[in-house]
Amino acid sequence: MSEELESHDGKKVRSLFISDIHLGSKASKADFLLDFLRVYDAETIFLVGDIVDGWRLKRSWYWPQNCNDVVQKLLRKGRKGARIVYIPGNHDDFLREFPGVHFGGIEVAHNFTHTAADGKRYLILHGDEFDVVVRNARFIAHLGDWAYDAAIALNIWIARLRRVLGMPYWSFSAWAKLQVKRAVNFIGEFQRVVADEARRHQVDGVICGHIHHAVIEDIDGITYINTGDWVESCTAVVEHFDGRMELIQWQNVQLSKPSNSALVPVNLLPNRIKEVQAA
Repeated sequence: MSEELESHDGKKVRSLFISDIHLGSKASKADFLLDFLRVYDAETIFLVGDIVDGWRLKRSWYWPQNCNDVVQKLLRKGRKGARIVYIPGNHDDFLREFPGVHFGGIEVAHNFTHTAADGKRYLILHGDEFDVVVRNARFIAHLGDWAYDAAIALNIWIARLRRVLGMPYWSFSAWAKLQVKRAVNFIGEFQRVVADEARRHQVDGVICGHIHHAVIEDIDGITYINTGDWVESCTAVVEHFDGRMELIQWQNVQLSKPSNSALVPVNLLPNRIKEVQAA
C-alpha cells in the first residue's frame, strides 16, 4: 500500500475504483474522500457499492454538507468528461432496481467487465452476493450492522484519546472486526469464492468491496482486488495508464480549503432514498 501523498498536485489515472463510502453514516470519512477526489482525476470512475448507506438513513436521517459535497464532486467530474459507473451494494440495494439507468450522467449496473490498458479483464461487483449472512439471514446482518455502529462510536473516543496523547490513528473497530472474521476464516473464504466467480466469467481478475479489507493479491491465477472502504481504512484502487493497479491509502485531509467553483444542488438524491426506503 502506498504512502499518503505529500503533494497537492493533481494526478491523472486511467480508472479509479472506490467502494463502501457509506454516505449517511456518521462514521463515513467523506472529508477524506473529498480531498482524495480533489487530487485524483480519472477517465472512468467505478463506484463499487455501499456508496450511500440506505440502512442507516432508514434508521435515522443523517446527511451533512460533506455528503452533498462528495456527490457534487462526482457529478462535476462526470460533467467534465469522466465516465462514472455505479454498482450498488447491499446498503444501497434500492438502486439495483434501476440497471442501465443514468442518474445525472452516472450509470447503474449490477456488475461490469472492465478491460484494463494492458488487456487484462476484470469483473467488477460489490461482493455481498457471496456473503451468506447478508444473502440468507438479513436480520443477522442488520444486528451486526448495529454492533458495528457501536464499535465505531467507541472508536471515535479512542481516536480522540490517542490524539491527546500524541499517538497515531488506530482503528479499534477495524481491529475488532478483523479478529472476529479471522476466527471464522471469513475473509479468506470470501476472497476464494469471489475469485472463483471471476474464473467462471473467464476474466483475469475481480475488483470488489463489501468486507472493508483492502488488498491486491493473486489467488490461484486470479488477481483479487478489494478496494477497502472510507469508514476505517480510507483506501481506493487506481489503474495507471499502463494497466498497473495500485492500492492507495489516504491518511489525512490535506486540502483544507473547499473548492471555489459553484456546487450543483443534489437534494433529489436524499429525497429519493427516503422515498425508496419508505416503499
